[in-house]
Amino acid sequence: MTDYGHELQFGTFLTPANADPQVPVQLARLTERAGLDLATFQDHPYQPAFLDTWTLLTWVAAATERITVSGNVLNLPLRPPAVLARSAASLDLLSGGRFAMGLGAGGFWDAIEAMGGPRRSPGEAVEALEEALRVMRGIWDPHDRTPLRVPGDHYRVAGAKRGPEPAHDIPVWLGAYKPRMLRLIGRQADGWLPSLGYMKDGDLARGNAVIDEAAAEAGRDPAEIRRLLNLGGAIRPTSSGFLQGPVDQWIEELTRLALEDGIGTFIFMADDPELIETLGGEIAPAVREAVAAARRAAGTTPASARRGTKALAARRDGIDYGSLPADLAERAVEPGDREYESVRHNYLREGAPGIVLRPRGAGEIVSALDWSREQAVPFAVRSAGHGISGRSTNDGGIVLDLGALRSVEVVDEATRRVRIGAGATWGEVAEALAPRRWAITSGDYGGVGVGGLGTTGGIGFLGRLQGLTIDRVVAAEMVTASGDVLRVSADEHPDLFWALRGAGGNMGVVTWLEVRAGEVGDVVFSQMTLDATDTAGLLEKWGAAVEAAPRGLTSFLYLAAARRDQGPLAQLMTMYAAESADADPDAAIAALETLADAGPLLAHQAQLLPYSAVVSRQSRHHSGGGTPAARSGLLAHLDRDASRAVERLLASGASHFTAIRATGGAVHDVDPDSTAYAHRHQNFALSALSSRQSTINEVWDAEIRPVQDGSYLSFDTDTRPERLLEAFPEPTLSRLREVKATYDPANVFRSNFPIPPAELLAA
Repeated sequence: MTDYGHELQFGTFLTPANADPQVPVQLARLTERAGLDLATFQDHPYQPAFLDTWTLLTWVAAATERITVSGNVLNLPLRPPAVLARSAASLDLLSGGRFAMGLGAGGFWDAIEAMGGPRRSPGEAVEALEEALRVMRGIWDPHDRTPLRVPGDHYRVAGAKRGPEPAHDIPVWLGAYKPRMLRLIGRQADGWLPSLGYMKDGDLARGNAVIDEAAAEAGRDPAEIRRLLNLGGAIRPTSSGFLQGPVDQWIEELTRLALEDGIGTFIFMADDPELIETLGGEIAPAVREAVAAARRAAGTTPASARRGTKALAARRDGIDYGSLPADLAERAVEPGDREYESVRHNYLREGAPGIVLRPRGAGEIVSALDWSREQAVPFAVRSAGHGISGRSTNDGGIVLDLGALRSVEVVDEATRRVRIGAGATWGEVAEALAPRRWAITSGDYGGVGVGGLGTTGGIGFLGRLQGLTIDRVVAAEMVTASGDVLRVSADEHPDLFWALRGAGGNMGVVTWLEVRAGEVGDVVFSQMTLDATDTAGLLEKWGAAVEAAPRGLTSFLYLAAARRDQGPLAQLMTMYAAESADADPDAAIAALETLADAGPLLAHQAQLLPYSAVVSRQSRHHSGGGTPAARSGLLAHLDRDASRAVERLLASGASHFTAIRATGGAVHDVDPDSTAYAHRHQNFALSALSSRQSTINEVWDAEIRPVQDGSYLSFDTDTRPERLLEAFPEPTLSRLREVKATYDPANVFRSNFPIPPAELLAA
């Protein structure tokens, strides 16, 4: 008996007949409505009675929302692996991670050859498939910066560029029956996908044994390889053979296949709508329940919690991996896992955590916190991983990744209250709100996470019109260090609600924020390039123009230092928006002209477009960029002294990226005491990126600190204690320490510019 502990999946194996091309699409949609997990299709490109399977997969992915789609299996000899890999990654990105690669080495060689494909012997087919795996996985790995080279006998790739990276780790399932192919599965594949109709009694057990042996020799746990099975059958009043009988018989026989032969995914040849509905409504739920009960009684370890010898060797000291609760182990990523490269880094900073936990709700976050407190390693929380300061990853520690909490739900149309998962990105939020012509000020890049920006401040393109992002937050759900799940608002735990808006990362883990959106039509988005030879003069004029502009205008300025072939340049990114209506182009032009007068204009383009086209959905996968250093400060005005100080910073060469963001207008309407972010009179936020902390610190302290008026910690990597008082001027800091003493007295949340609790500070 063999049970690998895989979470059970159920799907359909549909015929891509083209007599009525909408029938297979309708059956796939029925597969989803019935509650099944995947829809798969035969791939016979030489069959004129069939739709092209790849085209059908893309159509079905667009017509569904939840199910995984796959070929069953794709015909490798007629689908070059490099092109197939890019197509698969593209479909995976477009569908939000809903593609699986079912792949076959080829079989009908006369038909394949007739279509222009190669004729291969069985041995050559296996060799070609192994080369194809190297090509496809190489294409999917943009973290490797070297060109892809595979000097194969059947598939040769000579310096191909890698990418795009799929939305998730695409599993490769191989259709196979012979020992050599089975050994290849054990070494390299993610799943075995045979059809029971082609097998004799005992073939499942024999195949599992060959795969398991090859996996162990390769340092893998056999449970890393999912066992899938294509099945045929019919529901009948009385039994007349295997899967030829009543529903109870199906449940019993499928349960036995899971527990005795290790099958984790059942795929049914089901072009019959009634069978699909019965599978989803009666059979699949009952099989899941029966298998779960048997596993509980047997103490079966879930497949997701098992690791091969290579993965075990990559584990880090200070973490008791064996004690990780099963609900977290199912989705956790460790250094030895193939997904590790896609979750270890953040946007700019490289990381090497010992484990990345990916909870799916408040309950699992509580479990993660309980477990993490027992580990002797750093702990970080990640919303989307964009933060410039890099505090959402670490080296050798635990990262709590909230990426699964991505819902965007309107909870009150009248007040435009929107409940947003902390792991969503602001590009996803903007896209979801665009049909209602609503928008929430949210930074300047769609890849920024909701949880980070929505608890720190939120200086965005709509800032002078709407205020900071935290000014729109009306409620939140938080998990505290003690494991309490609290709803916080002005009426519920008001002290924590106050601290949340500006220092939330120090107080707990936010699961969702309830935010009041604004009515915003199309906006004018302008991009200007100006000669910044007279840097100080340009900054003075631009700063004065921004402060005098209508609140609908918010402008960000990015400075590039002089190079050998050109002088310093300034790029202005400016949004002009109006409440409840489209932006007035004439009013926008008049306001933009005052900015253009700040210096010699070299280039300008402006567009009228939705907010969601500016702050747009971005990739969630980050590859890091080393260990950048940053400094950040607020400026009341860009007067003569401040402008000259920034000019000297730029001329020093210490900063390779210098940005000034407008933060006035509606931001000033909020009482400084009403949120933990107390900076309500400054008009600009200055930030600078450098390659070394000591270098940028020296120049910043000499030039900028004399004109600086507060700090915005999201852009700062200098951890010296004086940064806290710049970010949280008294009495804000003392008040934060009191709140911290109430909700996190042991200082569990200390990776985000730690605020010592009042009691701990006194001790």
